[in-house]
Amino acid sequence: MKISVSLYSFGEYLKPDKLGVLGCMDYAKELGFEGVEMLDRYLTDELTVDVVREHAEKIGLPIVAYICYADFLKYRGTATKEEIERVKRLVDDAARIGAPKMRHDVTYGLETEQRFGISFDALLPRIADATREVTEYAAERGVMTMFENHGYFTQDADRCEKLVEAVGHPNFGLLMDMGNFMCVDERSTDSVGKLARYAIHVHGKDFFFRPGTEDNPGEGWSMTRGGNYIRGAITGHGVVNVPQCLRILKKAGYDQYVSIEFEGMEDNLKGIRVGFDNLKRFVGSL
Repeated sequence: MKISVSLYSFGEYLKPDKLGVLGCMDYAKELGFEGVEMLDRYLTDELTVDVVREHAEKIGLPIVAYICYADFLKYRGTATKEEIERVKRLVDDAARIGAPKMRHDVTYGLETEQRFGISFDALLPRIADATREVTEYAAERGVMTMFENHGYFTQDADRCEKLVEAVGHPNFGLLMDMGNFMCVDERSTDSVGKLARYAIHVHGKDFFFRPGTEDNPGEGWSMTRGGNYIRGAITGHGVVNVPQCLRILKKAGYDQYVSIEFEGMEDNLKGIRVGFDNLKRFVGSL
């Protein structure tokens, strides 16, 4: 396995008056990362797809994934087609920036007063049809597409499996975030074991945990769907058994990138550096 980092992990350092996006890429290269994930929301009129691609090529740091927002249920009727077309344009950007894979969301669920017809299973056909159309388009451009287990609505291991199976296309898979399963109160090792065969990219994210029977720990903590508390941690410092998750993935034949996605309260550069050292040690022991 190779180790990459999501530029999202750099937080405030992405600002132009600090390192900036290109400076963060330089930092990642200097640390020893073998690739980076680029988010479409960081692009500007000056920081274009071409500028980022050329810088990545210049420093020898591959853009291993292009990360984008999408919601195929947010829109109604013909507007759903408009969202599909928008995501297809993002596929074009992914191909142009040199990313072999693109993560797009699928939905965060419907915000409605309806009581019925809004469950995951009820909406799955609509989500799967839109996702399949995008990945068919992406396959023609040499880009694999994937969704991530986040956003609650498409986060449970069972739901992730149902979506990949419903799309049923060899160009589509899962960006498996080890830590995100905790947001829906699932044990990471169990969920990783269930979904390892669908993974085409991986986040080595970690979290601290407090049970919901305790008081809210305060700033930096968020509540899981089941009322427990989690806080982003440096990879290797939290309760996610990252080494065991990696062993599960290796047994399933996964040998691609594992990305640091840091969401902790520590300084971002320190969190990335320490997390990289830990993840490198974990991968090296496989």
